[in-house]
Amino acid sequence: MGTYAEYMCPAEKPSALASVMGKKPVNMSYEEAAAVPFGGLEALHSLRKANIQRGQKVLIVGAGGSIGTYAVQLAKYYGAEVTGVDHTEKLEMLRSIGADHVIDYTQEDFTKNGQTYDVILDTIGKSSFSSSLRSLDENGTYLNANPGLLGGVRMRWTSKRSSKKVISWTAGYTANNLLALTELIEAGKIKPVIDRRYPLEQTAEAHRYVDSGQKKGNVVITVEHNYQT
Repeated sequence: MGTYAEYMCPAEKPSALASVMGKKPVNMSYEEAAAVPFGGLEALHSLRKANIQRGQKVLIVGAGGSIGTYAVQLAKYYGAEVTGVDHTEKLEMLRSIGADHVIDYTQEDFTKNGQTYDVILDTIGKSSFSSSLRSLDENGTYLNANPGLLGGVRMRWTSKRSSKKVISWTAGYTANNLLALTELIEAGKIKPVIDRRYPLEQTAEAHRYVDSGQKKGNVVITVEHNYQT
């Protein structure tokens, strides 16, 4: 979380985050596997907390990003009717991974179209909190992956005074969650969406592309190994 290297040396007693390890899914490359933990773990943990039931209507804000692309696929796996909200250029990709409906946020505000949802997951913290709650069914569930300090306070206050569930978001970095993702990938239920691959020496350029907001799913840094035997 903050550095890149060809090699790393784990501590004898690793931290909780560093100990989240698992075997690579057998049906994907190392590059594909690198795109699984960040995004996949957050999406899995969030949707499990929302306790999605078959037939529910789920709306995902920022559906075309790292968390969002996994959230779309997982919500479909759970049997939900999924609406993805993102930029125009990402809508076709969202349809290709299972979104039933897509909303172009540059053309339409989902909080003003009269539709309501059982679950709203904001993966980027860009939607209006109060407006999102109005788009939530009674007893519905709202999660925000990046609410900010003020948003977090409002979420806690609302959760105590409303029939609507406002859940504090946590990442779910556990080995068990990583194993669950591996099993779903090997069963062909979900897959990573990789927009671009950059070699290690072009990491700065990769960040510039990510910061542009254009990426679909994940961007992967590749490492070339020159082993000698």
